[in-house]
Amino acid sequence: MMFRQLFDQVSGTYSYLLASRPGGEALIIDPVLEKVDRYLQLVKELDLKLVKAVDTHLHADHITGLGALRDRTHCITVMGEQTKADVVSMRLGDVMPDRVFTGDTLLIRGTGRTDFQNGNPRQQYESIFGRLLKLPDATLVYPAHDYKGDTVSTIGEERAYNPRLQVKSVDEYVDLMNNLKLPNPKMMDVAVPANMKVGLAQEEIARRGWTLSAGQALAVLGSPDIALIDLRERSERERHGTIPGSLHVPYPTLQESIRSGGTLHELAKSTSKRLLFYCAFGERSAMAVQAAQDAGLATACHIGGGLDAWKKASGPLAR
Repeated sequence: MMFRQLFDQVSGTYSYLLASRPGGEALIIDPVLEKVDRYLQLVKELDLKLVKAVDTHLHADHITGLGALRDRTHCITVMGEQTKADVVSMRLGDVMPDRVFTGDTLLIRGTGRTDFQNGNPRQQYESIFGRLLKLPDATLVYPAHDYKGDTVSTIGEERAYNPRLQVKSVDEYVDLMNNLKLPNPKMMDVAVPANMKVGLAQEEIARRGWTLSAGQALAVLGSPDIALIDLRERSERERHGTIPGSLHVPYPTLQESIRSGGTLHELAKSTSKRLLFYCAFGERSAMAVQAAQDAGLATACHIGGGLDAWKKASGPLAR
């Protein structure tokens, strides 16, 4: 595995570039906007293809690089399941077998603040004691921030030496976190509103007439003139279900499928079916529509808001 730890000195933020091999696909965790050119240069030097950009949490001390990386590479953007950001491609929470990227939940000899942007010390306690500290002691801990020069720790070290974890109950932890009395991050008033709006603006796709609302999509479900294309990953489909009758074309394979001779290109041209893309929240499908239009598939469109909007419209799901 290829692994690079990158640091933004201004905000004290660590970013992480991971890939399985040289020449392969890569993801980046917690990118900083001002460092995007550096990340892309490194991706080029290592002969990688950036496929995902991940934020572990809504940052208050810098503006995220997610949107810039998406716009320049067409990568998928990912945030945690509980994110309050407007629209990202996916929402999840995972760890790797030998390491965990803890964002601002568990820091090296500290924990992230819970006194602003809807922080909750009880939820943080459960995340730390109910999940993180149940990992093996040797699990490497890579936080999103550090202000003392530390780069990595382990679950065992933090369990033994992190002063905020030496509590005997959740109530003691809540009391500790509620009485830190720390100043707000310098960038908070700028960073938080900007990072809440990191999602791809789907309004432009809609303005061009390439969007169906969930209600409109529901009305044409089962129509012989429509080919529903699910762009999500297999794990998303298994977890959240699919729209009945969908074809599965994962977003990373889209370009191959819509070019001349590709599966979707031939489907659209030979049958005159209208390609109707959807994903989790509408970001991947909006990018797919633009790519399909560029490939000459002029009737392609997508479901605005994705499966999230479909569920809210009480659309049927297959499991």
